[in-house]
Amino acid sequence: MSVTEKSELLERIDAALESVRPHLKVDGGNVEVVGVTEDMMVQIKWMGNCESCNMSTMTLRAGIEEAVRSKIPEIKGVVAMNGLA
Repeated sequence: MSVTEKSELLERIDAALESVRPHLKVDGGNVEVVGVTEDMMVQIKWMGNCESCNMSTMTLRAGIEEAVRSKIPEIKGVVAMNGLA
């Protein structure tokens, strides 16, 4: 994947996350895209209250991963680089 393609993919992922960010912000949290691995796994970083929330695992699977994969089917999954998930 070229640098341009990766940059465009990261922009698409960030745009997909905009649908879940308002829900995270209500509880004082947020999520940041760290990167994408060669095997198309999105790496995220929990921010704010999401870092220590015991619901982060459910939010990751039902919210974050669903939002990203519905808009970008080539993504295989999402992994959190910090927090409890």
